[in-house]
Formats: sequence, structure tokens, C-alpha cells
Amino acid sequence: MSQESQVAIVGGGIVGLSTALALVNGTPPIQPIVLEKEPAIAAHQTGHNSGVIHSGIYYRPGSLKARYTVEGARRLVEFCRAHAIPHEICGKVVVATDAGELPRLEELHRRGVANGVPGGVELIGPERLREIEPHAAGIKALHVPATGIVDFVAVAHRYAELVRARGGEIRTATRVLGMHRESRDWVIETTQGPVRARHLINCAGLHSDRIARLSGCRPPVRIVPFRGEYYRLRPEREELVKALIYPVPDPAFPFLGVHFTRMIRGGVEAGPNAVLSFKREGYRKADFSPREAWDTLSFPGFWRLARQYWRTGLGEMYRSFRKPAFVRALQRLLPDLRSDDLEPGGAGVRAQAIDASGALVDDFSIQAIGGVIHVLNAPSPAATASLPIGEAIAAQARQHFGW
Repeated sequence: MSQESQVAIVGGGIVGLSTALALVNGTPPIQPIVLEKEPAIAAHQTGHNSGVIHSGIYYRPGSLKARYTVEGARRLVEFCRAHAIPHEICGKVVVATDAGELPRLEELHRRGVANGVPGGVELIGPERLREIEPHAAGIKALHVPATGIVDFVAVAHRYAELVRARGGEIRTATRVLGMHRESRDWVIETTQGPVRARHLINCAGLHSDRIARLSGCRPPVRIVPFRGEYYRLRPEREELVKALIYPVPDPAFPFLGVHFTRMIRGGVEAGPNAVLSFKREGYRKADFSPREAWDTLSFPGFWRLARQYWRTGLGEMYRSFRKPAFVRALQRLLPDLRSDDLEPGGAGVRAQAIDASGALVDDFSIQAIGGVIHVLNAPSPAATASLPIGEAIAAQARQHFGW
């Protein structure tokens, strides 16, 4: 077997590519084949997020998310500087608009300190908040100077260039249809013909549980897609937002609430909400896949989740179809905002893993099951944390496969 087919990575998003980069940079170097079903890499979660370099304030101290985000943000900035990728450390504020949010805001401050967020985190009052974001309103806020913005598609393309330069292969327009064992090898059936590889790493994002099932294992989670919909500030009103303005999130959910994000290539996004999508790549409200909807609706864990949080889900759906409700949520942070300041923006879909009990899987999940390394949960902030995540996946593969 050739070196080039020693391992196949399914998925050409930023996590699959960072894993490939860690393999070609390791000792000994391993040259993988990356299989991506779309005509271009970084087409889904990587290419549909708001481009925020997260600092690490949200995550439980000691968790993989906390450790990898703080390290990943630092290394990502160094990588962008070294490779001339556009980025900016602009800082952000997390704003409490009523007294009931103050305990959660203080918990974010505690987590930021415990996680060692570079540059520190500071609780500030309304006067300091207005100095940073003149149009924001709140009774207290958390200032996080280390937060930044970047073009993650450009980062992913640079990862891919480095992988190819060091002997790896990336095949686009190569959808995985099935796979089976043949002697010691995997034979992966694709739309471009069979691919043989001694080992397999599953970084398929929105389809990671389906790829796991194709490999013959029963993953302990199901991917449930949540669509996040954005508006954009009209150009003449972009001065309302200097950098990033966030609400205090609900700790029961991994979603951060509707917020304002200045983007590295210009413009300001407002959103996203978080609504159940009936298609894993469903970026429009009307997108529907009977098979993928059944994947969600036939999963008992989804119904256990829905019974617990149905009111929250209905609220998100209402904001999805009623612009005035979306605007009211944004006006809590930015009272000067008017409905006609907003125009329709894009959308993204988050691959959220849910276990059989109905719990939203909170941390990154990398598991060796059935002789395959499966990345079963790596939504945001995985792009920020992509370099250490890729190295962790590669390290687990080296140990599991005996390289």
C-alpha cells in the first residue's frame, strides 16, 4: 500500500484539514487523502459562520473547549500573521440588560479568568460600555479585548495548501457512498470511484453520525441540525456597531443568542437565531429533506430534548418568521436600531450532537469506535480551536492505529 493511502479523512472542512495538517507535520509524517463531497473545501460550517475568533469565556474550565479555544485563538492569530491572512483583534462586549442576567455575566467573568483568556476580562459599567460601544445599552457588561474576527475560509484554504505541499491529497467533488473492510484495508466507495486506505478518520461535520453508521458502528449521538439566520446592517447604519456586541447567553444551550458582529471583509451581521432545520445543509427556510428530517424526528433523544425546551424552540421559530420579534431581541442590546436598518443576510447550520437522553453534547467529542477515529461533536468554537483540535485528533489516530 502506498504512503498516500495510509489514511483517509472524510470531510474537507476546517477540522478535517487541520487534522490533515497535523498528520503531515508529525513524526513520522503521514500523507492523508482528504475526501470532500463538495466542489470546494470549507463549504458548510466553516464557510457559513460569522468569522469570530473566540476567546474562551463561555466554556467550563478544564473542558476541551476551554483548553483548545484559548490555545487555538493564540495560535490562529500567529498563523494568520505568518501567512498574511486578514484578521483583527477588535474585542467584544457581553452586555447584561437586566438584573436577572448579572449572575450569569459574573459566571462568564469567572470562567474567563479560570481559563486564562489572554489580555484578561473586565466587568464594566454603563459609562465604560458607552465608551467602547456608544450605541449599546446595558446595566453591566463584560469586556473581552482578546476576541477577534477572521476569514475562516481563507484559513482553511491555507491549511489545504500546506497539506498538499507536504504530500497530502485533497479530493473535492468526492462524495462517500459506502465503505467496507477488505482484508486490512478500508474500501471507500465514492462518486469518483473506490478509494483504498489502511485507516479512516471521520471529520464529516453535519454528516459525522451518518459516516459513522456507514463504517458499521452505532454512534452514541445523533447530529441534529440547527439553522442560524442572519440579518445585515445597511451600510449607512454600520456605524451603530464598532466591533462585537453579545447578549448574556442562556447556560442551558450552546447557542450564544442574537448578537452583532463586524466582519473582516466589511459589513455587520446581526443574529443568528437557532431554529431546527429539516435538512442538514438547509440554509433556507423552505429547505427540506424527507430522509434527513426523519433522521431527526425518529431519534428518541430529539423528543426528550423537545419536551424540555419546546417553549424556547417556539420562540426561536417565531423570531425566524417575524422580523419585528427578531428586531426586538436585537434592540435590547442596541436601542437605536430600527427595523429598516436591517436587510436579509445569510445563514449557517450548526451540527449539534444530541445523546439518547436528549442532552445537548456540550464538549468536543473525539472517539475511537470500531477501528475508526470519529469526530462526533465539533461545532463552534471549532474553527477558532482548529489547530489544537487537529493535533488532538492526529495524536489519537497515531496512538490508536499504532503509527
